[in-house]
Amino acid sequence: MDETASTLASRLTHLFDVVRRPDGREFSNEEVATAIARHQGVKMSGSYVWYLRTGQRDNPTFRHLSALARFFGVPPAYFFDDETSREVDAELGLLTAMRDAGVRDVALRAAGLSAESLAAVTDVINRFRRLERLPGGPSGDR
Repeated sequence: MDETASTLASRLTHLFDVVRRPDGREFSNEEVATAIARHQGVKMSGSYVWYLRTGQRDNPTFRHLSALARFFGVPPAYFFDDETSREVDAELGLLTAMRDAGVRDVALRAAGLSAESLAAVTDVINRFRRLERLPGGPSGDR
């Protein structure tokens, strides 16, 4: 498998890992293919999605990539542009963190605070992240 296929496969698999069904479970390949066909009119099978995720197919049409991107709510460039991929992954990291009830509670309590107060809250959170030896957060800073 070449690096392009590996990148496509890993990025697609990452989307499956992060973008979840409303009940929190991972989408199946078949669910994604069926939803794309139903809502976008683009035909693809669950096994084709599996081939893309495993790198066994490495040259999908732009139409298929666009349909997958639309399903997961990312720009098509996510699959082949490193900078776009990094930006989207940072946003997806925030989405994942927001699933945590504690993080959601902090975000709700912070709503409406001034920019200065939000900066102070961010500073405190970053200090605790450093104390716990965690990465800096969605931007990947330390």
